[in-house]
Amino acid sequence: MGEQQNYYRENEDYAEFLESWDAEFYAKYADALCPTMPNSKALDVGCGVGQVVQRLMDDGHEAHGVEVSEPNIAKAKRVSDRCQLYDGQSLPFEEATFDSAGALNVLEHVEEPEAFISEIVRVVKPGGRIILSSPNFFRAIGFRDYHPTMRGLGNKLWNWRRLRAKRRLIATNPGAVRFDRMDPIIREPFQPDDDAIVSTNGVEMSFFLEKNGCDVMSVSCTDRYVAKPIDFALNLGPWRFLMFNAFVVAQKRA
Repeated sequence: MGEQQNYYRENEDYAEFLESWDAEFYAKYADALCPTMPNSKALDVGCGVGQVVQRLMDDGHEAHGVEVSEPNIAKAKRVSDRCQLYDGQSLPFEEATFDSAGALNVLEHVEEPEAFISEIVRVVKPGGRIILSSPNFFRAIGFRDYHPTMRGLGNKLWNWRRLRAKRRLIATNPGAVRFDRMDPIIREPFQPDDDAIVSTNGVEMSFFLEKNGCDVMSVSCTDRYVAKPIDFALNLGPWRFLMFNAFVVAQKRA
C-alpha cells in the first residue's frame, strides 16, 4: 500500500465526509452500473460507507464493495457483509467475477491509475460493464472551478494544450501514454477534492479502458442527473472533454 492509501487508511474525517453525501452525488453512477441487467453481480471499488452498495441492493442486485479505509468499511459493513477492506492495488476476486464494476471519484487518488483500471477490467465478465467517474482536471471551459489546476485563463489554456498533446501521443506513441501526476493539497478540515494526485480526464480514461480490452460506449461531462435537454447539449460535441467531469461507460469485449 502506498502513501496515499495510507493517508485514507484510518481517516475518520474521510468517513464522516462520505456519510454526508446526498444521493444525487452517486445516483447516476450507481444506476449506470446495472441499467438493464436484473439480479446482476456488481462491484463498487472505493465503496465509501456503502451508499452505492445499498442502492444496488435495493434494486435487486448482488452488490459488493472494497475500500482502503478502515473507518469507511466499518460503516459499510452495516449495509452489507459483502463490503471488505483491500490493499488498494489487487482486487480480492477471480477474473470475470462480476457483471459490472466501477469506481466513483477514486481514480484521481490512486498511485498507479493505469494498473487500477486494468484490475477493474480483469474482474468483469466478457460483455460486462465498467463505469469510471472522476473529475476532469483538464478543464478548459467552466466557472466556479474548485481545484487550482482548473482556475484562471492561463490554466485553462494550458489544459487545452495538454489535452491536445495527449491526443497526439495516443495517436503516435500509445505505449508512452501515462496519466499526469500532481502534488496533493492537504488542508484542514479534510477536503477530498484537494488531495487528488492524478490528473484524470475522459480522453485517457477511455484510452486505458480500450487498451485493456473494452469498447467505450459513452463519455460525458455530467456525472449527475440533469435535465435531458441540458445533458444532451453539454455532451453533444467534443467540448464534453473540456468541461466538468469525466463519466465513462465501457463494455468489456467478449
